[in-house]
Amino acid sequence: MKIKEIYDHLNFISPFDTQSSWDNSGLLIGNLNDKVTKIYLSLDIDEYLLDKACENSLFIVHHPLIFKGIKHISGNLYPQNLITKMIQKNIALIAMHTNFDLSHLNEYFTEQILGLSVYSKEDFLIYCEVDFTFEDFVFYVKEKLNIEHLRVVQTKNNQLKKVAICTGSGGDLIANIKADCFLSGDFKYHQALESYHNNLNLIDIGHYDSEKYFGEILARHLQKFPLEVIISVSKNPFQYF
Repeated sequence: MKIKEIYDHLNFISPFDTQSSWDNSGLLIGNLNDKVTKIYLSLDIDEYLLDKACENSLFIVHHPLIFKGIKHISGNLYPQNLITKMIQKNIALIAMHTNFDLSHLNEYFTEQILGLSVYSKEDFLIYCEVDFTFEDFVFYVKEKLNIEHLRVVQTKNNQLKKVAICTGSGGDLIANIKADCFLSGDFKYHQALESYHNNLNLIDIGHYDSEKYFGEILARHLQKFPLEVIISVSKNPFQYF
């Protein structure tokens, strides 16, 4: 089956031209007229997944393996080492990043994982109406995500009526949040300070833990194709002791 047929379908359900200007979603390795025999879905691509993957296959991932210009693909450093291995095995790569956040991931995470109802959407932000104390909401999120510890910023605003959610890394959006609490990942120290002094509670749900559902979401949209679709689980680079 040609990659173009799969690409056109992906572009229909989550248009690539909706991606952010800094993003690099789309076909990153391979040609649209190439034929593939198997599809792998994963949040990221890593050496372990590539070693197990069949030749002449296609990886569809959330995070682009190539973000900036690469001057060479020699050596054993990331991402050149993975690109070399993909070329050797004739493995193509499509990334669906910020376009998929907008079309599917944020809403799925909010409704299906956290069990909250979407009140409104503003680009990458989803707003939900809730009725929790901050402490109760933290325990609620921990239970839903099956996470033992969460990094938080707690302010004097203890009663939550509206929360904002952005999967992945949403710290740069803090200044635009109109809510009592913001759930996202990868918050930086200065963002935490800004949030605290602006009376906005923060809950860091982790980049990996908020986006690891990419494969299971997309798999439902690929059932029409006569190809084997395998949901692969890339490894979280962080470990906890």
